[in-house]
Amino acid sequence: MTTPEQADAQTLSREGAPGAHPDFDRLVRTIWRLRQPDGCPWDREQTHASITANMIEESYEAVDAIEADDVAHMREEMGDVLEQVMLHSQIAADAGEFTIDDVCRELNEKLVRRHPHVFGDVAASDAEGALDSWDDVKREERAAVGEAAGGEEPGLLDSVPAGMPALMQCQKISKRAAKAGFEWETTADVWDKVAEERAEFEAEEPGSDAAAEEFGDLLFALVNVARREGIDAEEALRRANAKFRRRWSAVEHAAREAGRDVADLSTDELNGLWDEAKRSE
Repeated sequence: MTTPEQADAQTLSREGAPGAHPDFDRLVRTIWRLRQPDGCPWDREQTHASITANMIEESYEAVDAIEADDVAHMREEMGDVLEQVMLHSQIAADAGEFTIDDVCRELNEKLVRRHPHVFGDVAASDAEGALDSWDDVKREERAAVGEAAGGEEPGLLDSVPAGMPALMQCQKISKRAAKAGFEWETTADVWDKVAEERAEFEAEEPGSDAAAEEFGDLLFALVNVARREGIDAEEALRRANAKFRRRWSAVEHAAREAGRDVADLSTDELNGLWDEAKRSE
């Protein structure tokens, strides 16, 4: 197996390989300074738990900048995401848990280990082959963890974060189950499952807990349709949300232009403005 040091030597021998990053070191020192006794009172008070929501919020703001193709905003938001990583690392360093160097080292080791098709002798001619190689290494890692723990390998889905957005989580766990052989034969079979789950939902008392559970099963089946069709369900819904917001904004603008409030418009009037927003696109 190629070591991180060997991989780095390979990379450094290439023309244009990145070198020192003094700005990164300056950032490490700035974050350290903020947590010093005479630093920022807010930064000193933070814990891993207290800023958990910040990590999520900054990540979504970075995604918004990416989707808007706003390079300047993207650069700023990437910095905000990095700030969260740096602050968590400094909080951990202050508690004697780990440092930013540990984070970088372990990440580098994992990247080298999971890319044997780059740093080793495994072949991968396309993106699908690269993902297969990555998954093979992950399975070996799970087996090694199980052996170290006394022979019980972690479950297939144990490493999928339960806090991940539901659609994204659904697609990830169903993909893993499918790779393990728990899969429909055709997409048409999945559509049959969608119909079955819809019937079960409609058979329940509206508004009941049972209806909510069956609706969840219906959504799960639909996500599997997306997975089989090569569609990222989370991204597809994000686009649908963006489209709805764009069209609704056009409806509000048209209403204001007519001197009306959308709350006072009839359903037919709203539908008319909606259709006009669709045509204008």
